[in-house]
Amino acid sequence: MIYRLIVRISVILVIAAAVLFMIYRNRLPFGRNNSSFACKPNTEISGIEFSSQGKKLLLERKGADWEVNEGKEARKSGIHFILRVLHEIEIKSPVSAEIFESEIASRGIEPVKVRVFEERRLVKSFLVYKTASNAYGNIMKMRRGAKPFIVYVPGYDGDIGSAFTLSELFWLPYTVFNLLPSEIASVDFENFSDTSFSFSIKRNGREFGLSAPGGHVSGWDSSRVRRYISYFSYIPFEKWDLDLNADDKQRIESRGPLYRITAITTGGKKTVLTLWEKMKDQKEGGGPDSDRLLGKTQASGEFFVMRYFDIDPILKKRSYFRKE
Repeated sequence: MIYRLIVRISVILVIAAAVLFMIYRNRLPFGRNNSSFACKPNTEISGIEFSSQGKKLLLERKGADWEVNEGKEARKSGIHFILRVLHEIEIKSPVSAEIFESEIASRGIEPVKVRVFEERRLVKSFLVYKTASNAYGNIMKMRRGAKPFIVYVPGYDGDIGSAFTLSELFWLPYTVFNLLPSEIASVDFENFSDTSFSFSIKRNGREFGLSAPGGHVSGWDSSRVRRYISYFSYIPFEKWDLDLNADDKQRIESRGPLYRITAITTGGKKTVLTLWEKMKDQKEGGGPDSDRLLGKTQASGEFFVMRYFDIDPILKKRSYFRKE
């Protein structure tokens, strides 16, 4: 009799402990099933999928590198950042039903569904509602009916919502030119503010020749031409300016460009880089930006931001090539 009583008490205690454990687990800090956004520290993420409104983008690890949409090289800094976000995101604050309704639902903001994989195993899934209503650019939910939160990365005060994007351009390398001298057939530099600075460089066997729009140029230094051509091995840009609307783009193009640089490879591939003056935001005082330009190539209708520091090596005057 006593033995049976002990067994019953033991069973009751075990069940009670299990119930308390489930309640405790699911209510910390806001209910674990509703607030566990970050991947576990030891998770070896091998795939990230973004989807929204019928569109999808896939990032996959291939050995030591990553690819975008099966085959395109992924930008290393972009991958490093999204992996950091997925491992380190924490809740900044809960979002009330009223705020979610006013900032998200009433504005028709559709979420980006994020699925994270370790090998082929789904290890995390949540929804990102991108918004300008907070500094971190997001309100997130584990699923449609779950509680919403503003999520951030400790030690990073920027917009992490922008990283959850289906724009393939965002994930590709931020590179305009990546050409070895042996790959270059010709370069044309047009300076629209003063055409007397414009020039052309064309391959002639193993050497390069310099000419002007009006014809041949004499007295130039072949070593300076070779040095100039070598700068095309790496010309990056800073970021895409994807927030520009059609009116913004038309307004920029109506001002007329400052420069146009056309590089053609020995294989016939052409890259045409056009550069415009960048204006500062009003909150920065307005006026021309002395540190940056706006650019785009013929491959995309999207503008990007370039630092003068990165583009200066190929913004030369014709006099640069004169012999000293």
